[in-house]
Amino acid sequence: MLRASLRQVSAALKEGRVAPTELCQRCLALIKSTKFLNAYITVAEETAMKQAEESEERYKKGQPLGILDGIPIAVKDNFNTAGIETTCASNMLKGYISPYNATVVQKLLDQGAVLLGKTNLDEFAMGSGSTDGVFGPVRNPWSYSKQYKEKSGPKSHPEDEESNWVITGGSSGGSAAAVASFTCFAALGSDTGGSTRNPAAHCGVVGLKPTYGLISRHGLIPLVNSMDVPGILTRCVDDAAVLLGSLAGHDPKDSTTIQDDFMPFELHNLADVSKLSIGIPKEYHAPGLSSEMLALWSKAADLFKNAGAKVVEVSLPHTPYSIVCYHVLCTAEVASNMARFDGLEYGHRSDMKDSTESLYAATRREGFNDVVRGRILSGNYFLLKQNYEKYFVKAQKVRRLIANDFVKVFRSGVDILLTPTTLRDAAPYTEFIQEDNRTRSAQDDILTQAANMAGLPAISVPTALSERGLPVGLQFIGRSFQEKQLLTVAKWFEKQVQFPLIQLEEVKRHDSDVFQYQKSASFS
Repeated sequence: MLRASLRQVSAALKEGRVAPTELCQRCLALIKSTKFLNAYITVAEETAMKQAEESEERYKKGQPLGILDGIPIAVKDNFNTAGIETTCASNMLKGYISPYNATVVQKLLDQGAVLLGKTNLDEFAMGSGSTDGVFGPVRNPWSYSKQYKEKSGPKSHPEDEESNWVITGGSSGGSAAAVASFTCFAALGSDTGGSTRNPAAHCGVVGLKPTYGLISRHGLIPLVNSMDVPGILTRCVDDAAVLLGSLAGHDPKDSTTIQDDFMPFELHNLADVSKLSIGIPKEYHAPGLSSEMLALWSKAADLFKNAGAKVVEVSLPHTPYSIVCYHVLCTAEVASNMARFDGLEYGHRSDMKDSTESLYAATRREGFNDVVRGRILSGNYFLLKQNYEKYFVKAQKVRRLIANDFVKVFRSGVDILLTPTTLRDAAPYTEFIQEDNRTRSAQDDILTQAANMAGLPAISVPTALSERGLPVGLQFIGRSFQEKQLLTVAKWFEKQVQFPLIQLEEVKRHDSDVFQYQKSASFS
């Protein structure tokens, strides 16, 4: 039952084959036994059980609130949750309990979803490994899978195995690990430069970044207001569509959301791809792209071509400038957003009492890690009076050129762009931490952040296992607000590649039917 899709579980709940409380207990038991993954910061056991009991009552009366009623979900710990701590994995917000729910959290609760807890991340979502939060790094569930262990060879010492675990990617690594290890059926992440799609690719799950403005950001603690989007992590594309339908639409509390009502849609099986035009952006053949990823990318293009789709090479000429442009805009907005954490209104407050200025300085020094402080310093430098035109304004102009590149390509008749999500499979933790956060983020965001700068919808779909037995994903980028087309194509692709199910001993003990192993078809 734990590996079933949202629709399957919803049907099982309706038919009484499983009760919401039983489902919740199973997930909570699995969270306890996979605690070593460090996927959760807070597990709201009592609240979750109470919500599951209320759901059970509704099912007994035959009045479920919808498809999500009784379904256990998890939320990244940078979304405000009333009554449950929201920390952003930072000392600055340790112990902070918000008086209100983020709009997306409220929407999930209004539809009867069971909130299991808050998931781990990089501090204030700044990072691409989920290794820089104050609660420690998240471990990729695939590090403990049969597939990875078989490929990484016999280990002579338990210490070797202990040091051999790989990262989840980030910054929504906790949410991706939670979905991949079957502890919840879906999770919310956030996506500013790839923070949902990157961990989705590394953890073998689906990661959707919707069009900017389609889902409310109210209650998502901001990183970069002009790029932040709540992200969706699920086990299959259909589930992502279900969650999108529940969350999308206008929110009076967020002026950047669309004005129209959003009509939820069901994804149909695409029988014929011959009318599709798939664009392959040549600039995404980026430095550092592994030969394995490159081979997989062209194999995927061939898959579409052989099925009758038109596959064309396209150019997004300003892509090489995008990561530098992103860095300037990102740090500038971070500097502005982080100014609210001054030790006076909420969050951590230093004991320094010499002066207001010294209180500010000490609070921020104690509350933020080096990564956050570094980005604040960079951002303030770019916003200095003498630098503003030279950096910030110029970056805004380049951002417009990047967005226009996409507009031109889509106007030329291309429906969907196909690119890699990451440069390679997940790196071992010991290797990943050799480089500083800024260098790693610049490398890891290179294929994902342009979609944020242009505000376009993008989805990472798990595609195959690497030679090391780890998941790799490919990314589809769609036209603005054309999520239905994007997800329909992604679903067709998902069906063709038949990504293998993770084989985890921990889960096996909790759910004996998890391991009806799906054969990898065309992408073995």
